[in-house]
Amino acid sequence: MALSEVRIEPSWKEALAEEFALPYFKQIKQFLVQQKKEGKTIFPPGNLLFNAFDTTPFRQVKVVILGQDPYHQPGQAMGLCFSVPRGIRTPASLVNIYKELHRDLGMPNPGHGDLTSWARQGVFLLNAMLTVEQGKAGAHSRIGWQRFTDAVIRKLSAEREGLVFLLWGNFAKSKAALIDPQKHTVLEAVHPSPLAGNKFQGCGHFSKTNEILIQQGQKPIDWTIPS
Repeated sequence: MALSEVRIEPSWKEALAEEFALPYFKQIKQFLVQQKKEGKTIFPPGNLLFNAFDTTPFRQVKVVILGQDPYHQPGQAMGLCFSVPRGIRTPASLVNIYKELHRDLGMPNPGHGDLTSWARQGVFLLNAMLTVEQGKAGAHSRIGWQRFTDAVIRKLSAEREGLVFLLWGNFAKSKAALIDPQKHTVLEAVHPSPLAGNKFQGCGHFSKTNEILIQQGQKPIDWTIPS
C-alpha cells in the first residue's frame, strides 16, 4: 500500500511506514472496501479509524490503555478504546472505570463517555482491532489488525522510554510480552467489565500512573473528564 494513501498523524505515519508498506496492510484495506461494497456497516467511521493515533502523536504518548474491539452498535465507536461520543449511553465497562476513578482519586462521574481529554494529554487509547462490523463483536479479529497493533506496541516499547502500560483483562495482559519491562512500567488488573464482578475496583491504576510519571519527571495526567 502506498504510504501516501494512509491518512494518519505524521509522526505515526513515519514511525509505522514499514508496516503500512507490507502486503497484509493492503489486504486489510481491500477487506474493508469489499465489506462496504457488500453493504455492511463498519465501525468506527472511516474518519475516526486512526483517532487514537491522530489525537495522541507518537512522541506525546505517556500512558497506553489497551482495549480489544471497537463498540459494535451505531454511534458508539470513535476510535478510542472504552470511549463513546457525548450523547451516547456510557457503556458498562466505562461506568466501572469511572467508579474506580472516584474511589482512587475522588473524580466525579462526568455524565458522558468521551475520553478525548485523556488522549490529548498523552493517554494512547488503543484497541487491538481497529474496526468491527455492526452488531458482530470480534468480526474483524482475524483480518490483520492484531498484527498491526502488536507492531504499534513493539514500536512504542523499542523507541520510547518510561511509558506506563495499563493492561486490563486477560486479552490485554497477553500483550505484556511485547513490552520491555526494563524500559517501561506494566500495570495489570482485571477487566472493568461487569462480567468480572467488581474485581477492577481497588486497582488504583490512575494514582499509581501519576506517581510513576512524577517520579520520572513528567507531568501527571489530569484524569478529570470535563462534564
